[in-house]
Amino acid sequence: MRAHQIRRLFGRIGFALSVFALVSPALLVFLWMLSLSLKNELDNTAYPPVFWPSKLSLQNFVDVFEKNDFVTLDWTDFDLFGRTWFAYPALGGYLYNSVVVSFGATGLALLFGVPAGFGIAKSKAHNMAALIMIARVTPGLSYLVPLFLMFQWLGMVGSLTPLLITHLVITVPIVVWVMIGFFEGLPNELEEAALVDGATIWQAFRHIALPLARPGIVVATILAFIFSWNNFIFGVVLAGRETRTLPVAVYNVLTFEEVSWGPLAAAALLVTLPVLLLTLLMQKEIVAGLTAGGVKGG
Repeated sequence: MRAHQIRRLFGRIGFALSVFALVSPALLVFLWMLSLSLKNELDNTAYPPVFWPSKLSLQNFVDVFEKNDFVTLDWTDFDLFGRTWFAYPALGGYLYNSVVVSFGATGLALLFGVPAGFGIAKSKAHNMAALIMIARVTPGLSYLVPLFLMFQWLGMVGSLTPLLITHLVITVPIVVWVMIGFFEGLPNELEEAALVDGATIWQAFRHIALPLARPGIVVATILAFIFSWNNFIFGVVLAGRETRTLPVAVYNVLTFEEVSWGPLAAAALLVTLPVLLLTLLMQKEIVAGLTAGGVKGG
């Protein structure tokens, strides 16, 4: 019994060290980025490097909002029947663009991807599932050139519509692939019993399969939103000056004259913060959903 406890202890220590070895590079980069955002440019360019400043400053974050159109808040009048009834705050800027594109692409991906995942899973269309996976792992640059030519021909380059449509290339395969695993894990007897009772396949999907697949929908929503929010390549090519998303806005902090590491790190932290908070708050749902999706029903 004592030898068994010792082996278990060493196993836990080995597991903890393995996790630390995997996480420490990313954690170190994040801490260094945080340090850059809280230092002035003199400390950021000092040699040897100064990891933690003697005096913390939030000036880099202030510069990001003052010198870049990250967020704008204007009061807009609500007019009806030729009369102004009230004024309401209208959010604008790069944050607004990212919210519209990411939430829109995620919502449309769920609308089309969840039923598609159900159909592929129940019809056992493995070739279609493989095609979805190929679409997911194909680099975005492979789609970018034909999509850019098409939107340029339609005169839509520079608006939010091309970004929203191209982000579906990212979000739809994620949703479909995740939902295939969940719907394959549901017992077929549930849908068969509903069909015997006179329900249509759509009713079986809506009232039986969909509520049971809620953990998968949560996971698919989070993953699709994260990948859409972080996408850079589509935004830098298809967006205009007023329709840039936040990752592109971080890139625009760079200048030809110099690299201001403090504002650049502050902008990167502001872009990363929503995704980081979402991941931390929903980590239990993500783990539970992915685990449930990996268990096949009998």
